[in-house]
Amino acid sequence: MSAKPYRIVIHTVMIASLIALSGCGLFPSRSNTAAPAPTPAPAQTPAAQTPAPKDPIRELVESMSIDEKIGQMLLIGIDGTTFNDTLRRNITERHIGGFIFYSNNIESSHQAWSLISAMRKANTGAKLPLLLSADQEGGRVSRMPKELPAFPASRDVGKTNDKALAFQVGSTLGETMKAYGLNVDFAPVLDVNSNPSNPVIGDRSFGSTAATVSSMGIEEMKGIQSQGVIPVVKHFPGHGDTSVDSHTELPVVNHDLDRLRKVEFVPFAEAIRQGADAVMVAHLLVTKLDPDVPASMSRPIIQNYLRGELGFQGVVITDDMTMGAITKSMPIERAAVKSVQAGADIILVGHEDAKQQAVLQALKQAVQDGTISGKALDDSVYRIAKLKRKTELSSNPVPEPDTSKLSADIKSAVKPITKS
Repeated sequence: MSAKPYRIVIHTVMIASLIALSGCGLFPSRSNTAAPAPTPAPAQTPAAQTPAPKDPIRELVESMSIDEKIGQMLLIGIDGTTFNDTLRRNITERHIGGFIFYSNNIESSHQAWSLISAMRKANTGAKLPLLLSADQEGGRVSRMPKELPAFPASRDVGKTNDKALAFQVGSTLGETMKAYGLNVDFAPVLDVNSNPSNPVIGDRSFGSTAATVSSMGIEEMKGIQSQGVIPVVKHFPGHGDTSVDSHTELPVVNHDLDRLRKVEFVPFAEAIRQGADAVMVAHLLVTKLDPDVPASMSRPIIQNYLRGELGFQGVVITDDMTMGAITKSMPIERAAVKSVQAGADIILVGHEDAKQQAVLQALKQAVQDGTISGKALDDSVYRIAKLKRKTELSSNPVPEPDTSKLSADIKSAVKPITKS
């Protein structure tokens, strides 16, 4: 067979096969409607990245200068009873974040209101409002103007075993302080007064058992909070079983951890569980926790126990660094730096402008040379700013207090105690 006929046969066979397959449906016939082209899969576009929500407090801290940050970490006392140039510089130039008022700063209702109002006004426009504080416990530790009735000592409140009454006393404490423009009360005392010879606590404690101090002290704390005033519970890890006054010497506590957990820690642990925002750490040498330095500058006590075991995430404030427990053992500047390294957020320097400025400069130098890390500085300022924002502190003026109304409110709150 020649090549040409062979090719014709092959072509004929192929055509016949295609026709047959078409009939089986494996291939569409020309008479059928053409199948639509497949729809292409939609192009895969990257998922839109939702930006992480901004933290306004973190942004605020990042916007602050080193001087502004360090200023927030000081809470200092003042001289005299009137607004003066030193106060103005401390607020507007040194950016001090908080002040404490003692009895010698408050001589009358009008004077106290005028002084505090001037300080609030001077801080207008600052990035954060001032902490304006006093030790207003009641009893022998009271700072309010003498025109007002006295508050009872905590021991007298504790003896009633009336939690509603403790809340009412705390609420009235907060109301009174707020009326003058104050926003921090260094109270309640949560020390368990287990040593009858204690020269510094005594009737400042709600009682001699952890249960009484916990139940009554925490209700007073809640009462203060209810008025928008920040209570600072004190004196961690527990000043109740001491025989030395830390204002003059360094007290030593030899209890082991088991005893501390069963007694001294109990009121603080419960206060933290129920929302304490600030804790004052005492100048105590607690030998079984840290035999080398006082609690106020002890990293194990602040970080391992207060923040670690008890879970406290708020603001840690030292007791006054001008007390004899500190000044008799080391320079105040060194003590302040050690406290910040240990985890304290605010250094309280109650007296003497020279000491206050020395601490300010020591902290600044420590940040600049890396002795205090930038992260530690920012973390402390963040906690302070967070507290100030949470409690909605303000620099706005407050009207002059109505002492008649305040007096009536105080008498009503404490009447069940004074009658007993």
